[in-house]
Amino acid sequence: MDDDTATEILEATYQALCQHGYADLTLEDIATEADRSKASIHYYYDSKENLFIEFLDFLYERYTAQLPSVDGGAPREQLFTLLETVLIDEEAAPGQEFRTALLEVTAQAPYNDAIQTRLANFDSVLFERVRDIIVVGVEIGEFNATVEPAVAAESLVTIITGAHTRRVAVDRSSEHLYKTIIRYAESQLLVDELSETTH
Repeated sequence: MDDDTATEILEATYQALCQHGYADLTLEDIATEADRSKASIHYYYDSKENLFIEFLDFLYERYTAQLPSVDGGAPREQLFTLLETVLIDEEAAPGQEFRTALLEVTAQAPYNDAIQTRLANFDSVLFERVRDIIVVGVEIGEFNATVEPAVAAESLVTIITGAHTRRVAVDRSSEHLYKTIIRYAESQLLVDELSETTH
């Protein structure tokens, strides 16, 4: 499959997923969105599952490209920029329809190894970015010396995941959740004098 055709089908998958959700999504929906015949989609993908695995890989490439670099800058600012990106930036944190569909996909993960593996990749890259920032913050004295980077990163990634779920399930504002996580990070990570200057 040429790159243009692949991108076109995967972009159509995104749009169809937003409209129909994962459970009700069909290859015909994707074909309609791509303005192609269902047979042409079947030519490249023999099932919705195979197409969706490719789609998750496609999303992963975009997601990692949108995450801020951990090189340069103060760790505190790097961490807060990263949190803003994954929680409220519209490019990296897309709209409600897509979040709802992705939550449906997440529910399939315990029963589908391929989906679980792809979702684990998203989780791992976020964990590693957060941990790397915290490691530097502790090393240069901006974060508390008692902070264990892996434990703190695990906590923040768990909170972020929960925030995404709450946004979909109970319509909690992303802005509110972002501010709550920032306050938590300040209280748990920053050395006392830095924490005091932020309030």
